[in-house]
Amino acid sequence: MSSAGVIAISPFSDDSVLPLGPICNQEEIMIHLAIPGSVVPMRVLESDSIESVKLRIQSYKGFVVKNQKLVCGGRELSRSNSLVKDYGVGDGNVVHLVVRLSDLQVINVKTSCGKEFTFHVEKNHDVGYVKRKLFKGKKGLTEDIDEQEILFKGHKLEDERLINDICKNNNDAVIHLVVRKSAKIRSKPVDKNFEMSIVASQSKDSKKDDLAVRELRNGAHGIEYYGSVPKEALNRSIWLEPVIVNPKASLPTVVLDVINSTYDGLMKGNYPIRSSEGTGGAYFMTNASGSKYISVFKPIDEEPKAVNNPRGLPVSTDGEGLKKGTTVGEGALREVAAYLLDHPRGERRSISGVDVGFSGVPPTFLAACLHKGFNHPDGVKEKIGSLQMFMENNGSCEDMGPGAFPVDEVHKISVLDIRMANADRHAGNILVSKGQDGQFVLIPIDHGYCLPTSFEDCTFDWLYWPQARKPFNPETVDYIKSLDAEEDIALLNFYGWNLPSECARTLRISTMLLKKGVEKGFTPFIIGNIMCRENINKKSVIEEIVEEAEELVLPGCSEAVFIEAVSQVMDRRLDLIV
Repeated sequence: MSSAGVIAISPFSDDSVLPLGPICNQEEIMIHLAIPGSVVPMRVLESDSIESVKLRIQSYKGFVVKNQKLVCGGRELSRSNSLVKDYGVGDGNVVHLVVRLSDLQVINVKTSCGKEFTFHVEKNHDVGYVKRKLFKGKKGLTEDIDEQEILFKGHKLEDERLINDICKNNNDAVIHLVVRKSAKIRSKPVDKNFEMSIVASQSKDSKKDDLAVRELRNGAHGIEYYGSVPKEALNRSIWLEPVIVNPKASLPTVVLDVINSTYDGLMKGNYPIRSSEGTGGAYFMTNASGSKYISVFKPIDEEPKAVNNPRGLPVSTDGEGLKKGTTVGEGALREVAAYLLDHPRGERRSISGVDVGFSGVPPTFLAACLHKGFNHPDGVKEKIGSLQMFMENNGSCEDMGPGAFPVDEVHKISVLDIRMANADRHAGNILVSKGQDGQFVLIPIDHGYCLPTSFEDCTFDWLYWPQARKPFNPETVDYIKSLDAEEDIALLNFYGWNLPSECARTLRISTMLLKKGVEKGFTPFIIGNIMCRENINKKSVIEEIVEEAEELVLPGCSEAVFIEAVSQVMDRRLDLIV
Protein backbone atom coordinates (compact mmCIF):
# COMPACT_ATOMS: atom_id res chain seq x y z
CA MET A 1 0.00 0.00 0.00
CA SER A 2 1.36 3.40 -0.88
CA SER A 3 1.94 5.87 1.93
CA ALA A 4 1.28 9.60 2.07
CA GLY A 5 0.64 12.43 4.49
CA VAL A 6 -0.59 15.81 5.57
CA ILE A 7 1.94 18.62 5.41
CA ALA A 8 2.08 22.32 6.20
CA ILE A 9 3.25 25.12 3.94
CA SER A 10 5.34 27.83 5.54
CA PRO A 11 3.20 30.87 6.47
CA PHE A 12 2.71 33.36 3.65
CA SER A 13 3.11 37.11 3.84
CA ASP A 14 0.14 39.32 3.02
CA ASP A 15 1.18 39.68 -0.60
CA SER A 16 1.75 35.94 -1.05
CA VAL A 17 -1.65 35.19 -2.51
CA LEU A 18 -2.20 32.39 -5.00
CA PRO A 19 -3.27 34.34 -8.10
CA LEU A 20 -6.18 33.90 -10.46
CA GLY A 21 -5.91 32.40 -13.88
CA PRO A 22 -6.55 34.62 -16.92
CA ILE A 23 -8.13 37.95 -15.95
CA CYS A 24 -11.84 38.14 -16.72
CA ASN A 25 -14.85 40.27 -15.84
CA GLN A 26 -16.24 37.85 -13.27
CA GLU A 27 -16.26 38.77 -9.61
CA GLU A 28 -13.52 37.10 -7.61
CA ILE A 29 -13.71 35.84 -4.04
CA MET A 30 -10.95 35.39 -1.48
CA ILE A 31 -10.73 32.07 0.31
CA HIS A 32 -8.22 30.90 2.91
CA LEU A 33 -6.44 27.65 2.20
CA ALA A 34 -5.81 26.09 5.62
CA ILE A 35 -3.12 23.54 6.31
CA PRO A 36 -1.85 22.63 9.80
CA GLY A 37 0.47 25.46 10.75
CA SER A 38 -0.46 27.99 8.07
CA VAL A 39 -3.23 29.76 6.18
CA VAL A 40 -2.69 30.67 2.52
CA PRO A 41 -4.88 33.39 0.93
CA MET A 42 -6.17 32.40 -2.50
CA ARG A 43 -8.32 34.25 -5.05
CA VAL A 44 -10.88 32.18 -6.97
CA LEU A 45 -13.94 32.76 -9.12
CA GLU A 46 -17.38 31.42 -8.32
CA SER A 47 -17.37 29.88 -11.80
CA ASP A 48 -14.10 28.02 -11.15
CA SER A 49 -14.44 24.26 -11.00
CA ILE A 50 -12.94 22.25 -8.15
CA GLU A 51 -10.56 20.73 -10.69
CA SER A 52 -9.32 24.14 -11.84
CA VAL A 53 -8.71 25.25 -8.24
CA LYS A 54 -6.67 22.10 -7.63
CA LEU A 55 -4.72 22.70 -10.85
CA ARG A 56 -3.78 26.19 -9.69
CA ILE A 57 -2.65 24.82 -6.35
CA GLN A 58 -0.56 22.32 -8.29
CA SER A 59 0.90 25.03 -10.55
CA TYR A 60 1.96 27.34 -7.74
CA LYS A 61 2.72 24.96 -4.87
CA GLY A 62 3.58 21.72 -6.65
CA PHE A 63 0.96 19.46 -5.05
CA VAL A 64 -0.28 17.04 -7.70
CA VAL A 65 -4.05 17.22 -8.18
CA LYS A 66 -4.65 13.54 -7.43
CA ASN A 67 -2.86 14.00 -4.09
CA GLN A 68 -5.18 16.80 -2.95
CA LYS A 69 -8.37 16.77 -0.92
CA LEU A 70 -10.31 20.00 -0.29
CA VAL A 71 -12.75 20.31 2.62
CA CYS A 72 -15.00 23.32 3.29
CA GLY A 73 -17.70 23.63 5.91
CA GLY A 74 -17.07 20.06 7.00
CA ARG A 75 -17.74 18.64 3.52
CA GLU A 76 -15.25 17.31 1.03
CA LEU A 77 -15.30 19.10 -2.33
CA SER A 78 -15.06 15.77 -4.11
CA ARG A 79 -16.76 16.37 -7.46
CA SER A 80 -14.04 17.73 -9.72
CA ASN A 81 -16.40 19.01 -12.41
CA SER A 82 -18.65 20.91 -9.98
CA LEU A 83 -18.20 24.65 -9.52
CA VAL A 84 -16.89 26.36 -6.41
CA LYS A 85 -20.23 28.14 -6.02
CA ASP A 86 -22.09 24.79 -6.17
CA TYR A 87 -20.54 23.91 -2.82
CA GLY A 88 -21.48 27.30 -1.37
CA VAL A 89 -17.87 28.43 -1.03
CA GLY A 90 -17.87 32.21 -0.58
CA ASP A 91 -15.66 35.15 0.22
CA GLY A 92 -13.71 34.60 3.44
CA ASN A 93 -14.44 30.86 3.70
CA VAL A 94 -11.73 28.56 5.03
CA VAL A 95 -10.92 25.61 2.76
CA HIS A 96 -8.82 22.87 4.35
CA LEU A 97 -6.20 21.35 2.06
CA VAL A 98 -5.08 17.80 2.76
CA VAL A 99 -2.20 16.59 0.59
CA ARG A 100 -0.12 13.45 0.35
CA LEU A 101 3.64 13.42 0.59
CA SER A 102 6.48 11.42 -0.86
CA ASP A 103 7.37 8.47 1.32
CA LEU A 104 10.95 8.84 2.53
CA GLN A 105 12.93 11.32 4.59
CA VAL A 106 16.73 11.24 4.98
CA ILE A 107 17.77 11.06 8.64
CA ASN A 108 21.29 12.01 9.75
CA VAL A 109 22.04 10.76 13.27
CA LYS A 110 24.92 11.61 15.62
CA THR A 111 25.22 9.67 18.90
CA SER A 112 26.60 10.95 22.18
CA CYS A 113 29.62 8.67 21.72
CA GLY A 114 30.56 10.34 18.44
CA LYS A 115 29.20 7.86 15.87
CA GLU A 116 27.43 9.27 12.78
CA PHE A 117 25.35 7.54 10.12
CA THR A 118 22.49 8.19 7.70
CA PHE A 119 19.39 6.20 6.77
CA HIS A 120 15.94 6.67 5.21
CA VAL A 121 12.63 6.47 7.05
CA GLU A 122 9.03 6.87 5.94
CA LYS A 123 7.60 10.26 6.93
CA ASN A 124 4.56 8.70 8.55
CA HIS A 125 6.76 6.96 11.17
CA ASP A 126 7.25 8.54 14.58
CA VAL A 127 10.34 9.24 16.69
CA GLY A 128 9.76 6.07 18.70
CA TYR A 129 10.15 4.08 15.48
CA VAL A 130 13.45 5.85 14.75
CA LYS A 131 14.72 4.94 18.23
CA ARG A 132 13.73 1.32 17.79
CA LYS A 133 15.39 1.19 14.37
CA LEU A 134 18.59 2.66 15.82
CA PHE A 135 18.82 0.10 18.59
CA LYS A 136 17.69 -2.79 16.42
CA GLY A 137 20.53 -1.97 14.03
CA LYS A 138 23.10 -2.11 16.85
CA LYS A 139 24.38 1.36 15.96
CA GLY A 140 26.81 1.38 18.85
CA LEU A 141 23.97 2.05 21.28
CA THR A 142 24.20 -0.54 24.01
CA GLU A 143 22.11 1.17 26.70
CA ASP A 144 18.45 0.44 27.34
CA ILE A 145 16.31 2.08 24.65
CA ASP A 146 14.18 3.72 27.37
CA GLU A 147 17.31 5.43 28.70
CA GLN A 148 17.93 7.29 25.42
CA GLU A 149 16.60 10.59 24.11
CA ILE A 150 16.33 11.92 20.56
CA LEU A 151 17.17 15.62 20.21
CA PHE A 152 16.47 17.98 17.32
CA LYS A 153 18.03 21.46 17.44
CA GLY A 154 18.65 20.95 21.14
CA HIS A 155 15.07 20.05 22.00
CA LYS A 156 13.94 16.60 23.13
CA LEU A 157 11.47 14.89 20.80
CA GLU A 158 8.66 12.80 22.25
CA ASP A 159 8.31 9.25 20.93
CA GLU A 160 4.86 10.03 19.47
CA ARG A 161 6.16 12.93 17.31
CA LEU A 162 5.83 12.15 13.58
CA ILE A 163 8.85 12.58 11.30
CA ASN A 164 6.55 14.53 9.00
CA ASP A 165 5.83 17.02 11.81
CA ILE A 166 9.55 17.57 12.27
CA CYS A 167 10.45 18.03 8.62
CA LYS A 168 7.50 20.17 7.56
CA ASN A 169 8.86 23.40 9.05
CA ASN A 170 12.46 22.79 7.96
CA ASN A 171 13.70 23.21 4.42
CA ASP A 172 16.66 20.85 4.81
CA ALA A 173 16.47 17.64 2.80
CA VAL A 174 18.06 15.90 5.80
CA ILE A 175 16.82 15.88 9.40
CA HIS A 176 19.75 16.04 11.84
CA LEU A 177 19.12 14.17 15.07
CA VAL A 178 21.27 13.64 18.16
CA VAL A 179 20.96 10.59 20.42
CA ARG A 180 21.99 10.90 24.05
CA LYS A 181 21.39 9.08 27.31
CA SER A 182 18.64 10.60 29.44
CA ALA A 183 19.04 11.60 33.07
CA LYS A 184 15.98 9.77 34.36
CA ILE A 185 16.44 7.09 37.04
CA ARG A 186 14.19 4.13 37.63
CA SER A 187 13.08 3.76 41.20
CA LYS A 188 12.36 0.06 40.82
CA PRO A 189 13.70 -2.56 38.42
CA VAL A 190 11.27 -4.33 36.13
CA ASP A 191 10.50 -7.90 37.03
CA LYS A 192 11.19 -9.41 33.60
CA ASN A 193 10.22 -12.90 34.72
CA PHE A 194 6.79 -11.65 35.73
CA GLU A 195 6.40 -9.81 32.44
CA MET A 196 7.35 -12.89 30.47
CA SER A 197 4.87 -15.02 32.40
CA ILE A 198 2.07 -12.66 31.38
CA VAL A 199 3.07 -12.77 27.72
CA ALA A 200 3.32 -16.56 27.84
CA SER A 201 -0.14 -16.81 29.35
CA GLN A 202 -1.58 -15.04 26.33
CA SER A 203 -1.21 -17.90 23.92
CA LYS A 204 -3.82 -18.42 21.24
CA ASP A 205 -5.52 -21.14 23.27
CA SER A 206 -5.70 -19.10 26.48
CA LYS A 207 -7.14 -16.15 24.60
CA LYS A 208 -10.05 -18.29 23.48
CA ASP A 209 -10.64 -19.98 26.82
CA ASP A 210 -10.04 -17.18 29.34
CA LEU A 211 -12.86 -14.75 28.50
CA ALA A 212 -13.30 -11.70 30.68
CA VAL A 213 -16.79 -10.21 30.51
CA ARG A 214 -16.50 -6.43 30.38
CA GLU A 215 -18.61 -3.41 29.63
CA LEU A 216 -17.45 -0.30 27.83
CA ARG A 217 -19.34 2.92 27.31
CA ASN A 218 -18.00 4.86 24.36
CA GLY A 219 -19.55 8.33 24.08
CA ALA A 220 -23.08 8.24 22.75
CA HIS A 221 -22.66 4.80 21.18
CA GLY A 222 -22.97 2.85 24.44
CA ILE A 223 -21.40 -0.29 23.04
CA GLU A 224 -21.55 -3.21 25.47
CA TYR A 225 -19.43 -6.19 24.64
CA TYR A 226 -17.68 -9.35 25.76
CA GLY A 227 -13.90 -9.04 25.55
CA SER A 228 -11.30 -11.76 25.09
CA VAL A 229 -8.34 -10.02 26.73
CA PRO A 230 -6.87 -12.12 29.58
CA LYS A 231 -7.70 -10.93 33.09
CA GLU A 232 -4.05 -10.44 34.05
CA ALA A 233 -3.62 -8.06 31.09
CA LEU A 234 -6.49 -5.71 31.96
CA ASN A 235 -4.24 -3.36 33.93
CA ARG A 236 -1.49 -3.26 31.33
CA SER A 237 -0.73 -0.27 29.12
CA ILE A 238 -1.28 -2.30 25.94
CA TRP A 239 -4.12 -4.56 24.95
CA LEU A 240 -6.32 -5.53 22.04
CA GLU A 241 -9.64 -7.35 22.03
CA PRO A 242 -12.57 -7.82 19.67
CA VAL A 243 -15.80 -5.96 20.38
CA ILE A 244 -18.47 -8.66 20.41
CA VAL A 245 -21.91 -7.18 20.96
CA ASN A 246 -23.71 -10.49 20.58
CA PRO A 247 -21.94 -13.40 22.35
CA LYS A 248 -23.78 -15.80 20.03
CA ALA A 249 -22.01 -14.29 17.01
CA SER A 250 -18.79 -16.30 16.73
CA LEU A 251 -15.71 -14.83 15.10
CA PRO A 252 -14.24 -16.55 12.04
CA THR A 253 -10.85 -18.21 12.45
CA VAL A 254 -9.23 -15.67 10.14
CA VAL A 255 -10.38 -12.87 12.45
CA LEU A 256 -8.97 -14.61 15.53
CA ASP A 257 -5.65 -15.03 13.71
CA VAL A 258 -5.55 -11.31 12.91
CA ILE A 259 -6.25 -10.44 16.56
CA ASN A 260 -3.55 -12.75 17.87
CA SER A 261 -0.91 -11.68 15.36
CA THR A 262 -1.64 -7.99 15.88
CA TYR A 263 -1.58 -8.38 19.66
CA ASP A 264 1.73 -10.24 19.50
CA GLY A 265 3.20 -7.37 17.50
CA LEU A 266 2.07 -4.77 20.02
CA MET A 267 3.40 -6.79 22.94
CA LYS A 268 6.78 -7.04 21.20
CA GLY A 269 7.01 -3.25 21.30
CA ASN A 270 6.04 -2.55 17.69
CA TYR A 271 4.21 0.76 17.58
CA PRO A 272 1.14 1.41 15.43
CA ILE A 273 2.30 3.23 12.28
CA ARG A 274 0.00 6.07 11.33
CA SER A 275 -0.89 6.07 7.65
CA SER A 276 -0.28 9.28 5.79
CA GLU A 277 -3.23 8.68 3.45
CA GLY A 278 -6.83 9.70 3.92
CA THR A 279 -8.47 12.32 6.11
CA GLY A 280 -8.75 10.29 9.32
CA GLY A 281 -6.46 8.37 11.64
CA ALA A 282 -5.52 4.93 10.34
CA TYR A 283 -2.74 2.80 11.79
CA PHE A 284 -0.77 -0.06 10.30
CA MET A 285 -0.15 -2.82 12.86
CA THR A 286 2.78 -5.23 12.40
CA ASN A 287 3.57 -8.79 13.39
CA ALA A 288 5.86 -9.74 16.27
CA SER A 289 9.04 -9.30 14.23
CA GLY A 290 7.89 -5.93 12.91
CA SER A 291 8.64 -7.08 9.37
CA LYS A 292 5.09 -7.43 8.04
CA TYR A 293 1.86 -5.48 8.19
CA ILE A 294 -0.92 -7.53 9.77
CA SER A 295 -3.87 -5.16 10.11
CA VAL A 296 -5.13 -1.59 9.87
CA PHE A 297 -6.86 0.02 12.86
CA LYS A 298 -9.15 3.05 12.46
CA PRO A 299 -10.31 4.55 15.79
CA ILE A 300 -13.76 6.14 15.70
CA ASP A 301 -12.56 9.20 17.63
CA GLU A 302 -9.99 9.90 14.88
CA GLU A 303 -12.42 9.83 11.97
CA PRO A 304 -12.73 12.96 9.82
CA LYS A 305 -14.49 15.69 11.87
CA ALA A 306 -14.17 13.63 15.08
CA VAL A 307 -12.75 15.14 18.28
CA ASN A 308 -9.31 13.51 18.00
CA ASN A 309 -8.87 13.67 14.22
CA PRO A 310 -5.11 14.00 13.60
CA ARG A 311 -5.43 15.79 10.23
CA GLY A 312 -6.48 19.19 11.53
CA LEU A 313 -10.03 19.02 10.14
CA PRO A 314 -12.74 20.95 12.02
CA VAL A 315 -14.87 19.01 14.50
CA SER A 316 -18.44 18.36 13.35
CA THR A 317 -20.95 20.65 15.04
CA ASP A 318 -24.04 18.68 14.07
CA GLY A 319 -22.67 15.13 14.02
CA GLU A 320 -22.70 14.82 10.23
CA GLY A 321 -19.66 13.20 8.64
CA LEU A 322 -17.51 14.34 5.76
CA LYS A 323 -20.04 12.87 3.32
CA LYS A 324 -23.74 13.70 3.26
CA GLY A 325 -25.89 11.14 5.01
CA THR A 326 -23.15 9.80 7.29
CA THR A 327 -22.52 10.32 11.00
CA VAL A 328 -19.19 10.92 12.72
CA GLY A 329 -18.24 7.91 14.83
CA GLU A 330 -20.08 5.33 12.70
CA GLY A 331 -17.33 4.75 10.13
CA ALA A 332 -16.11 1.64 11.93
CA LEU A 333 -19.59 0.12 11.88
CA ARG A 334 -19.84 0.73 8.15
CA GLU A 335 -16.41 -0.83 7.57
CA VAL A 336 -17.55 -3.98 9.36
CA ALA A 337 -20.91 -3.96 7.56
CA ALA A 338 -19.20 -3.99 4.16
CA TYR A 339 -17.31 -7.14 5.18
CA LEU A 340 -20.34 -8.89 6.67
CA LEU A 341 -22.52 -8.16 3.63
CA ASP A 342 -19.87 -9.23 1.12
CA HIS A 343 -21.30 -12.74 0.98
CA PRO A 344 -19.30 -15.53 -0.64
CA ARG A 345 -20.83 -17.12 -3.69
CA GLY A 346 -20.14 -20.40 -5.47
CA GLU A 347 -16.58 -21.70 -5.26
CA ARG A 348 -14.30 -20.49 -2.48
CA ARG A 349 -12.56 -17.26 -3.44
CA SER A 350 -9.07 -16.59 -2.11
CA ILE A 351 -6.86 -13.50 -2.39
CA SER A 352 -3.24 -13.93 -1.26
CA GLY A 353 -4.30 -17.05 0.64
CA VAL A 354 -7.16 -15.29 2.46
CA ASP A 355 -10.76 -16.42 2.02
CA VAL A 356 -12.94 -13.44 1.06
CA GLY A 357 -16.45 -12.76 -0.15
CA PHE A 358 -17.70 -12.09 -3.67
CA SER A 359 -16.24 -8.57 -3.95
CA GLY A 360 -13.08 -9.24 -1.95
CA VAL A 361 -13.57 -7.03 1.12
CA PRO A 362 -10.78 -7.92 3.61
CA PRO A 363 -11.83 -9.46 6.97
CA THR A 364 -12.93 -6.57 9.20
CA PHE A 365 -14.32 -6.39 12.74
CA LEU A 366 -14.75 -4.03 15.66
CA ALA A 367 -11.93 -3.95 18.17
CA ALA A 368 -10.91 -2.12 21.33
CA CYS A 369 -7.24 -1.22 21.55
CA LEU A 370 -5.11 0.57 24.12
CA HIS A 371 -1.73 1.95 23.06
CA LYS A 372 0.02 5.27 23.54
CA GLY A 373 0.99 5.31 19.87
CA PHE A 374 -2.45 6.54 18.79
CA ASN A 375 -3.50 10.20 18.81
CA HIS A 376 -4.16 11.00 22.49
CA PRO A 377 -4.37 14.80 22.99
CA ASP A 378 -6.13 14.37 26.36
CA GLY A 379 -4.27 11.39 27.78
CA VAL A 380 -3.94 7.74 26.77
CA LYS A 381 -7.30 5.99 26.63
CA GLU A 382 -8.75 2.85 25.12
CA LYS A 383 -10.06 3.33 21.59
CA ILE A 384 -12.75 1.48 19.68
CA GLY A 385 -12.50 1.21 15.92
CA SER A 386 -12.43 -1.09 12.93
CA LEU A 387 -9.57 -3.56 12.61
CA GLN A 388 -9.11 -4.77 9.06
CA MET A 389 -6.75 -7.46 7.85
CA PHE A 390 -3.92 -5.97 5.79
CA MET A 391 -3.87 -7.44 2.31
CA GLU A 392 -0.60 -7.77 0.41
CA ASN A 393 -0.85 -5.68 -2.74
CA ASN A 394 1.00 -4.05 -5.62
CA GLY A 395 -0.41 -0.59 -5.04
CA SER A 396 -3.81 0.89 -5.80
CA CYS A 397 -5.78 1.43 -9.00
CA GLU A 398 -4.68 5.05 -8.76
CA ASP A 399 -1.12 3.94 -9.58
CA MET A 400 -1.99 2.42 -12.96
CA GLY A 401 -4.42 2.76 -15.83
CA PRO A 402 -7.72 0.86 -15.59
CA GLY A 403 -7.17 -0.91 -18.91
CA ALA A 404 -5.18 -3.66 -17.17
CA PHE A 405 -8.00 -4.67 -14.82
CA PRO A 406 -10.13 -7.72 -15.69
CA VAL A 407 -13.76 -6.89 -16.46
CA ASP A 408 -15.12 -9.31 -13.86
CA GLU A 409 -12.94 -7.77 -11.13
CA VAL A 410 -14.28 -4.29 -11.85
CA HIS A 411 -17.82 -5.66 -11.89
CA LYS A 412 -17.34 -7.23 -8.44
CA ILE A 413 -16.41 -3.79 -7.08
CA SER A 414 -19.38 -2.19 -8.84
CA VAL A 415 -21.83 -4.67 -7.31
CA LEU A 416 -20.58 -3.85 -3.81
CA ASP A 417 -20.64 -0.08 -4.33
CA ILE A 418 -24.11 0.05 -5.88
CA ARG A 419 -25.57 -2.22 -3.23
CA MET A 420 -23.94 -0.30 -0.37
CA ALA A 421 -24.54 3.15 -1.95
CA ASN A 422 -20.86 3.94 -1.45
CA ALA A 423 -20.22 7.67 -1.12
CA ASP A 424 -16.45 7.41 -1.42
CA ARG A 425 -15.28 5.01 -4.09
CA HIS A 426 -12.18 6.29 -5.83
CA ALA A 427 -9.20 4.62 -7.46
CA GLY A 428 -7.06 5.15 -4.36
CA ASN A 429 -9.15 2.82 -2.20
CA ILE A 430 -9.10 -0.14 -4.55
CA LEU A 431 -5.93 -2.17 -4.06
CA VAL A 432 -4.37 -4.23 -6.83
CA SER A 433 -2.84 -7.66 -6.30
CA LYS A 434 -1.48 -10.18 -8.76
CA GLY A 435 -3.08 -13.60 -8.59
CA GLN A 436 -1.33 -16.93 -9.15
CA ASP A 437 -2.33 -16.79 -12.81
CA GLY A 438 -0.66 -13.39 -13.21
CA GLN A 439 -3.99 -11.60 -13.56
CA PHE A 440 -4.78 -8.55 -11.47
CA VAL A 441 -7.19 -8.97 -8.57
CA LEU A 442 -8.94 -5.92 -7.08
CA ILE A 443 -9.39 -5.47 -3.33
CA PRO A 444 -11.86 -2.82 -2.12
CA ILE A 445 -11.04 -1.01 1.15
CA ASP A 446 -12.21 2.11 3.05
CA HIS A 447 -15.96 1.64 3.44
CA GLY A 448 -16.62 4.17 6.18
CA TYR A 449 -19.03 6.08 3.93
CA CYS A 450 -21.24 3.17 2.87
CA LEU A 451 -24.96 2.88 3.69
CA PRO A 452 -25.61 6.64 4.08
CA THR A 453 -29.06 8.00 4.89
CA SER A 454 -29.32 9.57 1.43
CA PHE A 455 -27.91 9.08 -2.06
CA GLU A 456 -26.64 12.64 -2.45
CA ASP A 457 -22.90 11.93 -2.30
CA CYS A 458 -22.71 8.57 -4.10
CA THR A 459 -19.55 8.57 -6.23
CA PHE A 460 -18.01 5.71 -8.21
CA ASP A 461 -14.69 6.26 -10.02
CA TRP A 462 -15.11 3.04 -11.97
CA LEU A 463 -17.98 4.66 -13.90
CA TYR A 464 -15.32 6.16 -16.16
CA TRP A 465 -13.54 2.86 -16.77
CA PRO A 466 -14.29 0.94 -20.00
CA GLN A 467 -15.14 -2.25 -18.07
CA ALA A 468 -18.22 -0.53 -16.60
CA ARG A 469 -19.87 -0.50 -20.04
CA LYS A 470 -19.58 -4.28 -20.39
CA PRO A 471 -22.51 -6.56 -19.39
CA PHE A 472 -22.36 -8.63 -16.21
CA ASN A 473 -21.37 -12.26 -16.67
CA PRO A 474 -23.83 -15.06 -15.70
CA GLU A 475 -22.06 -15.76 -12.39
CA THR A 476 -22.38 -12.13 -11.30
CA VAL A 477 -26.01 -12.02 -12.42
CA ASP A 478 -26.79 -15.10 -10.32
CA TYR A 479 -25.06 -13.55 -7.33
CA ILE A 480 -27.07 -10.33 -7.64
CA LYS A 481 -30.32 -12.28 -7.94
CA SER A 482 -29.49 -14.09 -4.69
CA LEU A 483 -29.20 -10.87 -2.66
CA ASP A 484 -31.87 -10.16 -0.06
CA ALA A 485 -31.88 -6.78 1.70
CA GLU A 486 -34.05 -7.98 4.59
CA GLU A 487 -31.68 -10.85 5.32
CA ASP A 488 -28.77 -8.42 5.19
CA ILE A 489 -30.41 -6.08 7.70
CA ALA A 490 -31.09 -9.02 10.01
CA LEU A 491 -27.46 -10.14 9.67
CA LEU A 492 -26.12 -6.74 10.71
CA ASN A 493 -28.51 -6.72 13.64
CA PHE A 494 -27.29 -10.16 14.70
CA TYR A 495 -23.70 -8.89 14.78
CA GLY A 496 -24.67 -5.89 16.86
CA TRP A 497 -25.50 -3.02 14.52
CA ASN A 498 -29.17 -2.15 14.68
CA LEU A 499 -29.11 -0.40 11.32
CA PRO A 500 -30.79 3.05 11.52
CA SER A 501 -34.08 3.11 9.60
CA GLU A 502 -32.79 5.64 7.06
CA CYS A 503 -29.73 3.49 6.32
CA ALA A 504 -31.85 0.36 6.11
CA ARG A 505 -34.04 2.15 3.57
CA THR A 506 -30.96 3.00 1.52
CA LEU A 507 -29.91 -0.66 1.49
CA ARG A 508 -33.38 -1.79 0.44
CA ILE A 509 -33.60 0.73 -2.43
CA SER A 510 -30.05 0.25 -3.72
CA THR A 511 -30.41 -3.55 -3.68
CA MET A 512 -33.72 -3.20 -5.49
CA LEU A 513 -32.14 -1.01 -8.18
CA LEU A 514 -29.27 -3.45 -8.67
CA LYS A 515 -31.61 -6.44 -9.04
CA LYS A 516 -34.07 -4.65 -11.36
CA GLY A 517 -31.21 -3.27 -13.44
CA VAL A 518 -29.76 -6.73 -13.95
CA GLU A 519 -33.16 -8.07 -14.99
CA LYS A 520 -33.24 -5.45 -17.74
CA GLY A 521 -29.70 -6.26 -18.86
CA PHE A 522 -28.24 -2.96 -17.69
CA THR A 523 -24.48 -2.57 -17.36
CA PRO A 524 -22.74 -1.22 -14.23
CA PHE A 525 -22.35 2.07 -16.12
CA ILE A 526 -26.10 2.49 -16.56
CA ILE A 527 -26.99 1.49 -13.00
CA GLY A 528 -24.18 3.57 -11.52
CA ASN A 529 -25.30 6.67 -13.41
CA ILE A 530 -28.79 6.22 -12.00
CA MET A 531 -27.29 6.43 -8.50
CA CYS A 532 -24.71 9.21 -8.99
CA ARG A 533 -25.35 12.90 -9.54
CA GLU A 534 -24.11 14.51 -12.74
CA ASN A 535 -23.07 17.51 -10.63
CA ILE A 536 -23.69 18.63 -7.09
CA ASN A 537 -26.84 20.64 -7.91
CA LYS A 538 -28.58 18.11 -10.18
CA LYS A 539 -30.28 15.28 -8.33
CA SER A 540 -29.64 11.74 -9.43
CA VAL A 541 -32.36 9.53 -10.93
CA ILE A 542 -32.52 7.44 -7.76
CA GLU A 543 -33.09 10.57 -5.68
CA GLU A 544 -35.91 11.61 -8.01
CA ILE A 545 -37.45 8.14 -7.70
CA VAL A 546 -37.40 8.36 -3.90
CA GLU A 547 -38.93 11.84 -3.90
CA GLU A 548 -41.72 10.77 -6.25
CA ALA A 549 -42.50 7.76 -4.07
CA GLU A 550 -42.65 10.01 -0.99
CA GLU A 551 -45.28 12.13 -2.71
CA LEU A 552 -47.40 9.08 -3.56
CA VAL A 553 -47.75 7.63 -0.07
CA LEU A 554 -49.65 8.98 2.91
CA PRO A 555 -47.76 10.38 5.92
CA GLY A 556 -47.08 7.74 8.54
CA CYS A 557 -47.38 4.79 6.16
CA SER A 558 -45.41 1.64 6.86
CA GLU A 559 -41.97 1.05 5.42
CA ALA A 560 -43.31 -1.83 3.35
CA VAL A 561 -45.88 0.46 1.69
CA PHE A 562 -43.21 3.05 0.92
CA ILE A 563 -40.81 0.48 -0.56
CA GLU A 564 -43.62 -0.83 -2.77
CA ALA A 565 -44.20 2.72 -4.03
CA VAL A 566 -40.49 3.04 -4.77
CA SER A 567 -40.63 -0.23 -6.71
CA GLN A 568 -43.49 0.98 -8.89
CA VAL A 569 -41.88 4.33 -9.64
CA MET A 570 -38.54 2.64 -10.32
CA ASP A 571 -40.12 0.22 -12.82
CA ARG A 572 -41.60 3.12 -14.76
CA ARG A 573 -38.39 5.16 -14.76
CA LEU A 574 -36.22 2.21 -15.78
CA ASP A 575 -38.53 1.45 -18.72
CA LEU A 576 -37.62 4.88 -20.09
CA ILE A 577 -33.91 4.09 -20.11
CA VAL A 578 -32.53 2.69 -23.34
